[in-house]
Amino acid sequence: MKKYDVAAIIWPSYTGDEKRARIFWPEGYGEWQTVKAVQPKFEGHKWPRKPLWGYVNEADPFVMEMQIEAAVSHGVNTFIYDWYWYDNQPFLEQCLDNGFLKARNNHKMKFYLMWANHTATTLWDTRTADDNLPVWDGAVNREIFNNIVHRTIEKYFKHPSYYKIDGKPVYMLFDLENLVRGLGGVEETWRALDYFREETVKAGFPGLELHLTIRSREYMSKMLDDKTDILTFINKTGFDGVTHYQYYDFAKNFMQNGKPYSEIIDIVKAEWQYIKENVNSVYYPHVSVGWDSNPRFKKFHPRLITDNTPENVQKGFELAKAYVDEGNGLRAPLIVVNAWNEWTEGSYLEPDDLYGYGYLEAIKKVFT
Repeated sequence: MKKYDVAAIIWPSYTGDEKRARIFWPEGYGEWQTVKAVQPKFEGHKWPRKPLWGYVNEADPFVMEMQIEAAVSHGVNTFIYDWYWYDNQPFLEQCLDNGFLKARNNHKMKFYLMWANHTATTLWDTRTADDNLPVWDGAVNREIFNNIVHRTIEKYFKHPSYYKIDGKPVYMLFDLENLVRGLGGVEETWRALDYFREETVKAGFPGLELHLTIRSREYMSKMLDDKTDILTFINKTGFDGVTHYQYYDFAKNFMQNGKPYSEIIDIVKAEWQYIKENVNSVYYPHVSVGWDSNPRFKKFHPRLITDNTPENVQKGFELAKAYVDEGNGLRAPLIVVNAWNEWTEGSYLEPDDLYGYGYLEAIKKVFT
């Protein structure tokens, strides 16, 4: 049977190991604090929910060993770690460093990084989430960028479990606008990315497999300077791959007052077709388990995906599998899933008291 690289995104906030995280979650066990306190926002709202594994510390290697076994036995063989850098130091890195990298069975899985270089805001704190005020700027200058490059190559790329395509370490960028702003412009960003590629080759790899998360068509038309919009930048830079982070990024205007998952799939198909026709980079198919960010807010936020049962989400997995099977220029059978544990955005594979292991069983049916 054909092998698929099913890569689930990890939001590394479910740990008390990061002291700076206490400004958002003062009780000391990360965003589980928010999950624990959720109350329904409307009649029929499927919250609160509880994790079947408990409010565990995902920076504990013994916890991660259990999660790795659960993942690989259901067809998830890669983790994509959200990775942050604020105030000239990493943030929430312990989930990867103390959890996955110290797990005795991490040879069974691959992992790679997505630099979530967006600005951190009070969105993560339910007390102030509706204000959405900036806390730390995610943009960095060239000196810090170079430091991040060297840290990434030495600490992560060289790990035997790091995910590669044709021997090239895969590295994903999240916020192109912030990257360009911090580096000082379009030309400066091109030079910085070339430097990243060169340093990766110097470290003994055949190259860097550079990916980017993209969003809506409107986003692609935004200008990075007076000459270059985002779509042009992507096509000129020659990113090796693009994907999405969340269905919400391009379908949010359709989600007002809730949109059934089965109808979201039709929007996904149309978006993938647009990308095939307009983006030069290879598109690696993305599947979101759902969207409901209400756990983070006191007020009701009406944009959400409804009816995202395991049976319906399985249709998303089947769509992605078919995309890979068709070829579409892919250099690896990679499928990106949001997410392993985005509980407060209503998009997670981890088992809960609502559907049990349903989402993981759906992946297993499709990919194994």
